[in-house]
Amino acid sequence: MNNKRFTLASLALVIAAGCSSSALAETAQHEWIKDQDYKLTILHTNDNHGNFWQNKYGERGMAARATLINNIRSEVQAKGGSLLLLSGGDINTGVPESDLLDAQPDFIGMNMIGYDAMAVGNHEFDNPLDVLAKQADWADFPFLAANIYKDGKRMFDAYKIFNKNGVKIAVIGLTTEDTAKIGNPEYIKQVKFTDPKVEAKRVIAEIKSKHSPDVIIATTHMGHYLNGDSGSNAPGDVQLARYLEEGSLDMIIGGHSQEPVCMEGPNQYANFKPGQSCKPDVQNGTYIVQAYEWGKYVGRADYTFKNGEFTLQSYNLIPVNLKKKVKNAEGKKVRVFIQDEIAQDQSVLNTLKPFQEKGEAALSIVIGQSNGLLQGERNIVRNNQTNLGRLIATAHMQRAKSDFSIMNSGGVRASLEAGEISYKGVLTVQPFGNTITYVDMTGNEVINYLNEVATKSKDSGAYAQFAGISMTVANKQVTNVVIAGKPLDLSATYRFTIPSFNAAGGDGYPKITAHPSYVNTGYVDAEVLKDYIQANSPLDIADFAPKNEITYQ
Repeated sequence: MNNKRFTLASLALVIAAGCSSSALAETAQHEWIKDQDYKLTILHTNDNHGNFWQNKYGERGMAARATLINNIRSEVQAKGGSLLLLSGGDINTGVPESDLLDAQPDFIGMNMIGYDAMAVGNHEFDNPLDVLAKQADWADFPFLAANIYKDGKRMFDAYKIFNKNGVKIAVIGLTTEDTAKIGNPEYIKQVKFTDPKVEAKRVIAEIKSKHSPDVIIATTHMGHYLNGDSGSNAPGDVQLARYLEEGSLDMIIGGHSQEPVCMEGPNQYANFKPGQSCKPDVQNGTYIVQAYEWGKYVGRADYTFKNGEFTLQSYNLIPVNLKKKVKNAEGKKVRVFIQDEIAQDQSVLNTLKPFQEKGEAALSIVIGQSNGLLQGERNIVRNNQTNLGRLIATAHMQRAKSDFSIMNSGGVRASLEAGEISYKGVLTVQPFGNTITYVDMTGNEVINYLNEVATKSKDSGAYAQFAGISMTVANKQVTNVVIAGKPLDLSATYRFTIPSFNAAGGDGYPKITAHPSYVNTGYVDAEVLKDYIQANSPLDIADFAPKNEITYQ
């Protein structure tokens, strides 16, 4: 922010020579000293999604993250600087050991690492509100969200003021308004998500009036969309920065879109690889950053503050024990650390280990096997029909004895590798605990429903996976619909399954819970998938390979 507050305050003191001492004291609000350099380091992560423990390759994990952050903290303090550690939210959902324990180990780890604040993510609403309240109590840092309301009041603090060596920093929290459609409708029916851009403008004015901060930062869970093009998603960080007056925010620390925000040029992503340099996005005078996902990186921004000017000196995404594949002397591919290995903090490791062991014991049971990869990679499953999407939809279809099945891609959270499939693997793929529902509709109703669902934009969780049906999708309409090998009969009745999340209106799907034939089976999606895999193992992935049944034109 191009901040001239010191100059203005000095001028005000001269003009106010005849004013009262209380008026003078009110004008001189800053604790920093003229012409002195202040160093501030901001560290950040986002989209943790239950990754408190290292993966099977020894990558990531909160124990290594703690060592990295503590080393940086010591370095900064030794040079007389100060440090702020922020999270872009989504602590919940993704790793079964964490999911089974309501993310308690993740919040314990964050407390031990010393987080200062976090934005509330949409996945904080994957559980009932009493679980969210429990998590907020577990945390030794504030949950921030200026645009989430319940009973007419904000559920969380809108912002937090930090004083770092006399430099006053305001941190605002903002959450994607898409939470209203991608959050579990059963849990958020009494919660209101307002436009974060409008709330940010209002809160910034309030902060300036009450606190006169030197620096204003937003920690958000809204997503970074290149050049502001959010598609079917709610507006993200780029739109936020452009909506506000230039430089209203010094920095946006983001999350939700789960990517490294590293730029090649204006509105152009760099082909970023771990260990490479990273240039933040700049929009309307505001730096925008995001540290990918799962604790793979810790983002580090080093600033100087002098006479009201807040200047970025360097920015980097630091890999947390990430590895790459190389060929060894025998020509075999092995994984090696991209950078020097970060030792795990022993205290954090010892504290979190019992949680990991407790989860592993329950989840390591092998339930089946497959002869190839079942594809659930986020960037693929949200843009294409995949064999895993078809497998899940087929399992639902069989359980409900339906004619066809619809599965939202946002509910597919990981792939299943070739070979043995464990219960843990299934829960990693489907961690949300949705139930299988079905509805009987006439062919005419089915067409109307598909015109809204099958036409959802790609690159979003709303993009649908199908089983038991084929169709052509063009110009926001479906044609050539075939079910069970026969063209759709507008007067016939068809049964289809849909996750309870979508049946209740999640992902912007039509709400069908009030339909006279609607049935919630009570069967949990992950359990249905587990039972299907057990009954049909070994799985031949060719049986589930899409064969252009869903054609987009």
